[in-house]
Amino acid sequence: MTPQASDAGRLDSKAPGGPIETRWDRHRFDMKLVNPANKRKFHVLVVGTGLAGASAAASLAELGYRVSVFCIQDSPRRAHSIAAQGGINAAKNYPNDGDSIYRLFYDTIKGGDFRARESNVYRLAQVSNNIIDQCAAQGVPFAREYGGHLSNRSFGGAQVSRTFYARGQTGQQLLLGAYSAMMRQVGLGKIKMFPRREMLDLVKVEGVARGIVCRNLVTGEYERYAGDAVVLATGGYGNVFYLSTNAKACNVTASWRAHKHGAFFANPCYTQIHPTCIPVSGDHQSKLTLMSESLRNDGRVWVPLEKGDTRKPNDIPEEERDYYLERRYPAFGNLVPRDVASRAAKERCDAGYGVGATGFAVYLDFRDAIARDGEDAIRARYGNLFQMYERITGEDPYRVPMRIYPASHYTMGGLWVDYNLESTIPGLFVLGEANFSDHGANRLGASALMQGLADGYFVIPYTIGGHFNARALPAVSTDAPQFQASETMARERTDKLLAVGGKRSINSFHRALGEIVWNKCGMARNEQGLTSAIEDIRALRAEFWENVRVPGDGGYLNQSLEHAGRVADFLEFAELLVSDALDRTESCGGHFREESQTEEGEAARKDDEFSYVAAWEFQGVGEKAKLHKEELTFEYVKPSQRSYK
Repeated sequence: MTPQASDAGRLDSKAPGGPIETRWDRHRFDMKLVNPANKRKFHVLVVGTGLAGASAAASLAELGYRVSVFCIQDSPRRAHSIAAQGGINAAKNYPNDGDSIYRLFYDTIKGGDFRARESNVYRLAQVSNNIIDQCAAQGVPFAREYGGHLSNRSFGGAQVSRTFYARGQTGQQLLLGAYSAMMRQVGLGKIKMFPRREMLDLVKVEGVARGIVCRNLVTGEYERYAGDAVVLATGGYGNVFYLSTNAKACNVTASWRAHKHGAFFANPCYTQIHPTCIPVSGDHQSKLTLMSESLRNDGRVWVPLEKGDTRKPNDIPEEERDYYLERRYPAFGNLVPRDVASRAAKERCDAGYGVGATGFAVYLDFRDAIARDGEDAIRARYGNLFQMYERITGEDPYRVPMRIYPASHYTMGGLWVDYNLESTIPGLFVLGEANFSDHGANRLGASALMQGLADGYFVIPYTIGGHFNARALPAVSTDAPQFQASETMARERTDKLLAVGGKRSINSFHRALGEIVWNKCGMARNEQGLTSAIEDIRALRAEFWENVRVPGDGGYLNQSLEHAGRVADFLEFAELLVSDALDRTESCGGHFREESQTEEGEAARKDDEFSYVAAWEFQGVGEKAKLHKEELTFEYVKPSQRSYK
């Protein structure tokens, strides 16, 4: 059965009941199976080849399904998953420091500020250990102790060491493992790979997702693909802020086009600001660079005690430094969750204690760690990250503290899915960052890789079978009128972009949108700013369709045309993001409403009013989306005021 909204606007998560420790096992047992011979009859379209998409494609093909994979880059190895630096969580408790599946579950629920579904989060913690075994068997070069055991380090929001890592290249190494598994199936003929394709529309036949329309980014041709299920693993929407840590190709288009066909969009206002990014240096920048959260294991965050102190950091004595995270949150210190660390940095800079040319930066200092462990030890843990910082800034972090400041990074919101990872469109499954399901209002560090691989390797191979068993799926052809209509719609949108013939560049519109969303719906939000942001977005969107300049045409490789289509979708999506933030008058996780805070300036939730997932149904461009609610119940981790002190 497909999760549908009831007349009261409620959503059925299909999450099983009973003891939480056995829910996933019982759910898997209760699901109808597809026998091996029948699996060959079903064709799955997987859009996206990052960790979630590549692992799903490999696993489904290994089971016997026919799989087609669509990659926006020239190679899956360029998926943005490679940018994840610090590590991947798992509850193996190798350091014997008190970790467990339940503690990982607890930390994730608490870290998400009690806005995630308990059943999904516990399942994520359960399968985390299998992920490490799978990846180690694939040859992922995790860091090891002298005796050969896999090494762990700490991350924000936890008091145990549970993060497995491969120096500062964890995402890249994990992606190579998933890519290898997928390409093995390509070599066996079980997966067909389609690189340099961008999904422009979803095709529904009799209400069920049965195909997609793509544009070949090299030739400009439109292509139709039919299947029995569609799996979206297309990442998040962080580039709505323009400046973010995301690769420039990251976009909201696939999710947004699915949303316009009836897939509910959940919690779009839950966007994560990462506290340890290289600060903005000027208008020339098109993106920002992340410095891994792992650096907060050994780096100490501080600002001068005096406002406007312009001395070089090494000239400021110890007694004139404010290690403000250690002062405010002694239990967790520099390893508080990302939303807490980000707001604390903003507060110090807004109060006049910021450093650097702009005053919007704080120090991340490794002086004490180098003195304690030696430079060689720090180099072994973080060498490539230090090299990256020095190459970008021209400063040697072994000698001078890094300068960092929060920036847009990850998006906890995404298309709504039930426990089976199925959206409100039957047959449309959504994996990884593209769905909303596991992180609540704030993602803990090292959990993105965990969720992507959990969804791809260990969840979707079980749950997609329920779709094939529960519905009649007659053969469909790409000549069907639904495919023709979708292609026509995609072509008309492209033609409309090319026909504007305005005078303003695409990039200027994207930057202007980013400034609106960052300034009025970024780290801090209030009713006045959000209300004006909606007006600003609508005005900018109207000007875009009257004055944007898209050079060239659509008959060949045209990256300006690609960018224009994505910005057009961001201009529509941004209104939903801001509207969701305006509707949720509480503060929780990465969503901080200035009207809802404690006397100490911390986020103040309103559990009696907002303990639900906000799932929005598309009503038309410029029209307010319809709100549906999935009520959240907490049987095991009772909501409380988060404290890291």
